[in-house]
Amino acid sequence: MTPETPALTDPPDGLDQVLPDVVDNVAVARLYGEPLFQLPRDLYIPPDALQVFLEAFEGPLDLLLYLIRKQNFNILDIPMAGVTRQYLSYVEEIRATNLELAAEYLLMAAMLIEIKSRMLLPPKKTAEGEEPEDPRAELVRRLLEYEQMKLAAQRLAEVPQYGRDFLRAQVYVEQSLQPRFPDVHVDDLQAAWRDILKRARLVQHHRISREQLSVREHMSIVLRNLQGKHFVEFGDLFDLSKGAPVMVVTFIATLELAKERLIELTQAEAFAPIYVRLTYTPA
Repeated sequence: MTPETPALTDPPDGLDQVLPDVVDNVAVARLYGEPLFQLPRDLYIPPDALQVFLEAFEGPLDLLLYLIRKQNFNILDIPMAGVTRQYLSYVEEIRATNLELAAEYLLMAAMLIEIKSRMLLPPKKTAEGEEPEDPRAELVRRLLEYEQMKLAAQRLAEVPQYGRDFLRAQVYVEQSLQPRFPDVHVDDLQAAWRDILKRARLVQHHRISREQLSVREHMSIVLRNLQGKHFVEFGDLFDLSKGAPVMVVTFIATLELAKERLIELTQAEAFAPIYVRLTYTPA
């Protein structure tokens, strides 16, 4: 140790009363990098040096809904006096530090005071049988809509999100220069052939031909079938063996004959057989 170097055991002037006898004690703080083992007796902390807000609100509706739900108030029957008093106390706290933020809360406070004053006034006269409008109705509607949107946002926030709850996995696979193809077995070939045959059966061609049918011709056929007969049952006029197109044309021909009053359709009673006869006697 050189003569210019002071001894480490000699404390500076004025610190012999601050440092404790035991050097291994833990320092309660550091002031400009120096350990502080005891707090100064003349330490002064301003009242606004530390502010703690236990609740963070996203707006006036959020604060108002918090006050109502915290005290289990019925949202359809809000006690305006107590809620307004608590709301104004919170607004006074934030107005002292953030005037721009407090402006929006002050607007809601004015609305609460207006609602309370309207409740103190006698209700307006309405038509007979109608109840007077509650001044709190519009506020209750806004609170319910806000609560629904807030709950929906909370449910969306609980959905797993990429980058917050999970990350995308990236896997790099090294491919060999010579690809190796899998071996094909006989059973695989048989299964592939059966699948081709199955699809071939589904693809079938159906040719539709157009048949020229004349309503006038079938009208003549119906008249010939009725000649010489007193009554003919309606179902006997149709030939089932000639197919549906001929039956449709025959039915249309029968309707045309009935329209021109050449034949007559009769029925004894409801749900009884229908009979057809000529309305004239052929020469």
